[in-house]
Amino acid sequence: MLIKDVVCPFCGCLCDDLDVEVENGRIIRVDNACTLGSKTMVGDDRLKAPIRRDGKGWIETTYDAAIEEAAQILLDADRPLLYGWSRTHGEAQGIGVHLAELIGGVVDNTSTVCHGPSILAIQEVGHPGCTLGQVKNRADLIIYWGCNPIDAHPRHMSRYTTYATGFFVKDAHRDRKVIVVDTRRNESADVATEFVQVEPGGDYAVLSALRAIVRGRGDVVPPSVSGVSREQLVRVAEMCKNAKFGAIFFGLGLTMTAGKNKNVRNAIELTDELNRHTKFIISPMRGHGNVYGTNEVFTWITGYPYAVDFSRGIAFYNPGETTAIDILRRGECDACLVVASDPAAHFPKPCVEHLARIPVVQIDPHPNATTHICRLQIPGSVAGIDAAGTAYRMDGVPIRLKAIIETGVPNDTEILQRLYNRVREAKGE
Repeated sequence: MLIKDVVCPFCGCLCDDLDVEVENGRIIRVDNACTLGSKTMVGDDRLKAPIRRDGKGWIETTYDAAIEEAAQILLDADRPLLYGWSRTHGEAQGIGVHLAELIGGVVDNTSTVCHGPSILAIQEVGHPGCTLGQVKNRADLIIYWGCNPIDAHPRHMSRYTTYATGFFVKDAHRDRKVIVVDTRRNESADVATEFVQVEPGGDYAVLSALRAIVRGRGDVVPPSVSGVSREQLVRVAEMCKNAKFGAIFFGLGLTMTAGKNKNVRNAIELTDELNRHTKFIISPMRGHGNVYGTNEVFTWITGYPYAVDFSRGIAFYNPGETTAIDILRRGECDACLVVASDPAAHFPKPCVEHLARIPVVQIDPHPNATTHICRLQIPGSVAGIDAAGTAYRMDGVPIRLKAIIETGVPNDTEILQRLYNRVREAKGE
């Protein structure tokens, strides 16, 4: 059976034009997807049942027993952390927030180690953005700053920018200019019109220089700014001012280097300056399939996009204090529920060492680095493959994920709802 217009759940592009062939309840072929998306759809390295640590080894257990043990771990904790949420659907994320409120824990998502600084900057100065469809149909100048879409978002260029023919951009490859800004030459730079190589940590200075030039104060810019010549900066500024519609896409090279949210704020303010001359937008290159959705769902329920602490009985938000990295680094957390994420593969060593010392429950269909330090792992179905749900594309557009195969595995919403009900019953509420 061939299923058309399937949404790929791998990255923030949420490409919705995949053709998937299913045979005997298994996905055997995927067309239109990138290599990463194909591997996500076809991959079969899932756990068959919940597993719990028994001494130095693992034993299989039932979903009922696993949920009961997970509930007891959370009930026994004084400061539990509920982390992850980016590779699941919005319905599960909502239950996770309510569970954190019920047990007085901290709920945080993967934005804390990727685009959290982007959110802080947007909270300060706003977000002049638009949908990816607008970019595809109107933008004749694209800037990729601190990101490498060919590696991380392989179809971003072909669907929305460099190679995407739009309503007002009839010959994309010829009519659309692309500027790549990074600390080293990457694959995306090889297909760019202009490559700007910035010294590590120099993004803020280069953005400030561009703002000065756009404002007509190029005379205050020195001959070289963080390894970029004044001549190249003037050339880039003129390309931006002469564009009919420009779009800046930025990644972790801007958010997770020196300056962090101040880098992003400077980039947003550069976008505002350019809007005095032409139409310009800016947008983060969100990574995981539904990481944007975590910020949306958390904000609906709590008023805050990530790092929400319920220990005071109300929602409290203070990045740097209530973020997962800081809580683990200080050794405050005494139990952790990880959902659809792999912190052991990405967190700093002291944080992972603390996770290894406390009981960790993981809800994830695949064995990963966190499996090696957790006490209990409960596999659920995969949103967009054998579980339906809602996800948000990197530009904030909600998209419905379909379940294209039936595996009989409960989805994250069902598992978390059962866990929530068990905790609530134990608390007598």
